[in-house]
Amino acid sequence: MSFLQAAPVLSNQYLDDRVLRSYLRRVLPRTMLGAIEPDLTDLGEYAANAWALARTRERSEPKLTQWDVWGERVDRIELTPAWLAAQPLAARHGLIAAGHEATHGTHARVHQFALVYLFHCASEFYTCPLAMTDGAATALKASGNQRLIDRALPHFLSRDPEQFWICGQWMTENAGGSDVAPTETVAHEENGRWRLYGRKWFTSAINAQAALALARPAGAPAGSDALALFYLEPRKPDGRWRNITIDRLKDKLGTRELPTAEIHLDGAPAELVGEPKFGVRQIAPMLNITRTWNAVGALATMRRCIALVRDFGNRRIVFGKPLAEQALFQDTLAGMQAEYEAAFHLVFFVTELLGRVQCGQADESQQSLLRLLTPLAKLWTGKLAVAIASETCECIGGVGYLEDSGIPQLLRDAQVWPIWEGASNVQALDFQRALRSAGGLQSLLSAQRTILSQVQASELEPCARAVRMAATAIAEWLQKASAGERHRMEAGGRELAFGLARTFALALLARHAEWALRAENDPRPGAAARRFAEHRLLRLKPDGLRDATMLASDSY
Repeated sequence: MSFLQAAPVLSNQYLDDRVLRSYLRRVLPRTMLGAIEPDLTDLGEYAANAWALARTRERSEPKLTQWDVWGERVDRIELTPAWLAAQPLAARHGLIAAGHEATHGTHARVHQFALVYLFHCASEFYTCPLAMTDGAATALKASGNQRLIDRALPHFLSRDPEQFWICGQWMTENAGGSDVAPTETVAHEENGRWRLYGRKWFTSAINAQAALALARPAGAPAGSDALALFYLEPRKPDGRWRNITIDRLKDKLGTRELPTAEIHLDGAPAELVGEPKFGVRQIAPMLNITRTWNAVGALATMRRCIALVRDFGNRRIVFGKPLAEQALFQDTLAGMQAEYEAAFHLVFFVTELLGRVQCGQADESQQSLLRLLTPLAKLWTGKLAVAIASETCECIGGVGYLEDSGIPQLLRDAQVWPIWEGASNVQALDFQRALRSAGGLQSLLSAQRTILSQVQASELEPCARAVRMAATAIAEWLQKASAGERHRMEAGGRELAFGLARTFALALLARHAEWALRAENDPRPGAAARRFAEHRLLRLKPDGLRDATMLASDSY
């Protein structure tokens, strides 16, 4: 009988997740963890079953039908089975509500993002509209617009599938993505009501029951400050569109189950969220939210990849024994695991800060720390998810290159993480703005020293030493870069951001490893911390601007 390779299998993704479960035991009160574990276990089982089901059925994508058989324009979207299942599941488990309810106080965001982390890979990117909905709820709360708060938030935060709504964010246009100043959509006030006219180039989750959009009130000057933020409900109760047409669905590298559309607004009714200006400022409260969702989604991708590689290694027999018993495979997997564990602790530390800030329990230093760490976590995890997904394809070999194995989809989908919510250069520049506003790195370095002070085990001293050495090198680089022209600082922005993210993550991982040794007699987080410390934390260049300018132009 010929050999048949067994496919990798996933078990319950909560019960099988050592890193998540150990972290939650450390940071959450025991009674709270006991209360939320049934939901976590249910989602872990859902994730495992969804992977098994996806391998047995043909992949589907959303379908746009623009005209019905009688010639009427209908622009009807047919969603995938996973998307149809996701909305009631997201509502029942409170994937938005959990982050806003007072039940668990400052731990609300940790609770919410643990759920999101487990749900993401099974959701076929239904987490995208959930992120936008969470951001929209946060922006509406901050706006003080009581009518819209009363209208929309009960739907956004509902645990009733019949009442739960998702919300889109319609910002991107042909002329710009991260730079919204060239926005061409115009808002006209007609008989006391606003109507929007223009084209939106990327509208993800076009099936959403509500949306926030930027538009320029008629007669307003150029520039981003003159843009206003509007709230829309795109469809009538009977499902017909309110003066909106869908030009097409985007043909994307990944996230293909997510219905992303190009649309025209031809007098779509809308309501001002705040003033008829400063709309960009009004969406600012969303950024910490949606970027954190992005980082958690990237983290979930890493975890899924590593789980599949580990199971494959146990099943694949090469040269007479399982891959999992072979030293080079073990070394490769260990490197992936160490990077993932460091990223995990950085991302969930950000969720802790977010919860404290949201509850008004964060001091000025913690608020500054959240503002600094959010773009760092988003930037690093986005890039890391792509690297780990690529390594996963290689670890699984030829089958990992075949579409119907499901492995290439992980890589194609991962590529969205460095792009959504602002690409890597955007995050690096935003971090530098936050750095200037904070007056430097003091809040970050002070927090890092406090974290390191909790690391006492001798076997973790190399990790603490690596953090201290990196922090010194970063401070010296910043001093030299800040003394020169601003564009010199900007040119090194990406490597500065990566280095700070990795250094802070190592401090957090070492702290958890210290706790795991004492409280759980578990040496594995310590092994991950030591391995990560051996990886290159920094790639800062003394002054690479001249060479960068020459190579970028590459002209004679």
